[in-house]
Amino acid sequence: MLSLIPKIPLYQSFYHFGFPKMLPFSVVVSLSYRCNSTCATCDVWKKPNDDLRVDEWRKIFHHLGHTPFYMTFTGGEPFLRADMHEVIIAAYQECRPEVITVPTNGILTKRILDRVAQICDAAPSAQIGINLSLDGVGKDHDEIRGVPGNWEKALQTWRGLKELQKTKPNLVLTVHSVFSKFNIRKAKSIYEGLQFLEPDSYITEVAEERVELDTMGWGITPVVSEYAPVADFLSAQARQWPARGIARFTQAFRAQYYQLAKHTLLENRQVIPCLAGWASAHLAPNGDVWSCCIRAEAVANLRDHGYDLRPIWFEHQGRLRALRASIKNRECACPMANASYANMLLHPPTLARVSRDVLMRKPSGSRASPAAGGQRIGIAD
Repeated sequence: MLSLIPKIPLYQSFYHFGFPKMLPFSVVVSLSYRCNSTCATCDVWKKPNDDLRVDEWRKIFHHLGHTPFYMTFTGGEPFLRADMHEVIIAAYQECRPEVITVPTNGILTKRILDRVAQICDAAPSAQIGINLSLDGVGKDHDEIRGVPGNWEKALQTWRGLKELQKTKPNLVLTVHSVFSKFNIRKAKSIYEGLQFLEPDSYITEVAEERVELDTMGWGITPVVSEYAPVADFLSAQARQWPARGIARFTQAFRAQYYQLAKHTLLENRQVIPCLAGWASAHLAPNGDVWSCCIRAEAVANLRDHGYDLRPIWFEHQGRLRALRASIKNRECACPMANASYANMLLHPPTLARVSRDVLMRKPSGSRASPAAGGQRIGIAD
């Protein structure tokens, strides 16, 4: 985290003036659209596939160099790719990110445990965050995910991950919930009902209509009148969660994120400037370059540029210029978590509020919480 602080004014200058030219420090990699869930909030599993090979991804990571601080490997279901660990290990070897995050539905227990162990061993200096997606408790989760028995399989995977964590000190385990129109009224009970899992961190985000997921026009986002009290509840929980060290800052950022999401939905505008397309980027399974997965507007394909993001990010005109202008003119607004955390880090007023919350925070362990593992909370969102 400290390595990013000197770069903050550089990214702000890149956003405002176009120089110095900076590669994104937050990179999301979609490994494949393939998925073994049929969620009520997602249609990605129906999309055609053209996945880059491991050697192609390695070339991309080599050109990125050591710029990425935070890398997310998503899908679809990432673990459906039998070689997903090879892609992630290649990213670590070429880029040396400090944080690697992988979400999963937890269905493929044996493969998940095997691949996570290999990734942790091959990337010892990175924090490996595995985010188990749970959108409800018991049959409620299975109904939203469209897979009977998903809950029990996810619990089996979680138990295996908790056991694995005993021997993998760089493994951070997070439970992640997406709140949509289908479960927003049960949000507090979901939060409370999942605490028996004792995650290192519990995070949520809002279901959104995304071009990437083919969910435009679905109306899955919860209405703000129902989400607002949930956001306030989650902010309060984040501030009270026992934490020490860097976790004090990450929990403070999370508390601010829920308020940002609330106000974005309430006001339907960019509450703070969005730097997706400058500080953060999304790489599609076929090598298309996006600013983010909400708009999923391909500005170029890495296969056509020698697997090098630089000529696209720095020199490509046309579509990228138009996309950046649209984002800067605030023609879009969303509370997508991954981009939002990058935006918050580069927004001085938000940093000031985070610093205030850290200074006012009670010492670790000062509250009775149903959750445990507060000392291991990471920034793997």
